[in-house]
Amino acid sequence: MIMQDNSVSSSPSLDLTPRQVVRELDKYVVGQADAKRAMAIALRNRLRRQRLPEEMRDEVLPKNLMLIGPTGVGKTEIARRVSKLTDAPFLKVEATKFTEVGYVGRDVESIVRDLVETSINMIHSEQLANVRERAERAAMERLVNYLVEQSPQLKAVAASENGEVARAAGGTATALATERRLLRQRKRVAQMLVDRRLEDQTVEIEVEMEVDGFAFGQLPDFVSEVAAGEDMEGFFSGERPIRKRSRRVSVADARRILTQEEAQKLIDFDSVIDEAVFRTEQSGIVFIDEIDKIISSGYESSGDVSGEGVQRDLLPIVEGSTVMTRYGPVKTDHMLFIAAGSFHAAKPSELIPELQGRFPLRVELESLGVEDLQRILTEPDNALTKQYEALLKTEGVELSFTADGVEEMARLAQEMNEKLEDIGARRLQTILEQVLEEVSFDATELEDPRVTVDREYVRSRMENLVEDEDLSRFIL
Repeated sequence: MIMQDNSVSSSPSLDLTPRQVVRELDKYVVGQADAKRAMAIALRNRLRRQRLPEEMRDEVLPKNLMLIGPTGVGKTEIARRVSKLTDAPFLKVEATKFTEVGYVGRDVESIVRDLVETSINMIHSEQLANVRERAERAAMERLVNYLVEQSPQLKAVAASENGEVARAAGGTATALATERRLLRQRKRVAQMLVDRRLEDQTVEIEVEMEVDGFAFGQLPDFVSEVAAGEDMEGFFSGERPIRKRSRRVSVADARRILTQEEAQKLIDFDSVIDEAVFRTEQSGIVFIDEIDKIISSGYESSGDVSGEGVQRDLLPIVEGSTVMTRYGPVKTDHMLFIAAGSFHAAKPSELIPELQGRFPLRVELESLGVEDLQRILTEPDNALTKQYEALLKTEGVELSFTADGVEEMARLAQEMNEKLEDIGARRLQTILEQVLEEVSFDATELEDPRVTVDREYVRSRMENLVEDEDLSRFIL
């Protein structure tokens, strides 16, 4: 459905109250209450704007945020989770990519173009999911036809009975018998397909070359490869020549290929593009990371693009402008921009004033302590300890973590962050890999599949590493 009238989406996720948004974020991000509240308010304001009268709606601009805090404390994760809550197109971009030596050909407007592509992929995947059941039924019909037509036994019967039809006076009765036989054969083949009894059998199918080979749920490659100046309406209207070719594949592969092909036929690509552009303009989220790295340090190396120049290039997009894409003009006025940086070597006030003014809300995220790291290891729905337990369970290993084992890993992570570079919660990944290296390597050969990670277990595998500071720097 194309919401060209700027109506409020019926998605239940958009009706979340700020308190509910914070509760959802709590499932994945520990602490950082101020940042969660700010994001929840920004999200709710989008819904409020959609409910305004049309004459006032366009006057209400998003309140862009700037998240300030060290690496690994949850800045990107908060923004990414918010975008998933709202089914909003989301793009993360590193501000430093526009200052790289030898940077050519991709100006800052590519941020908007990439966001539109992301939105198209998202809408396309949604529509594929909606038509998949119908596509599977159509693919099953085609597959039954191929199998019946290529059945040697049926071909012999059909040839024999067709000969009888030509000779016999009662040809009509014989034709009806043949038709009934074909129907019975089709039912048998269809049931065998449902029961997955023909998966390894080879069948010859005819496929469209433009669709063959795409992974189900992805936008076809030919969409991304269309030249910017090509007439998209004509391209998607079905006027392009369709080339077909025969392939001999297994029944399992044939089902997948034919389902993809039928799904593409059921999708209106014009509506995909219209809806994607609309959603990009009204609910797109751009996360600009490392924005502190484009603050000029008083001198510029000869090969780098000026940091201040990049700031001025970003300004029109953040302020609100129209960017030409291959799908037509896209306005950035109501996109939500979230900037983030550690700002340990610079201050937000050192950004150019115009850009500062476009990020009126600033939230400082707190550094993580031992208790925070303990909670990160166990509380989130995607906690690292839960991930490792699930991974090793696939090998028959019953992995469990005790409270003192989790506490010891958190303490070591905090100690390493203080001694070395502070990389926040990312330090936990390296420690867990080191602690579980042996059991991960020997998982298929363990005599006792039950492994308990307690304080002593952690210390025995980290002791030498912690004592040798040079080695710690190298590994952690």
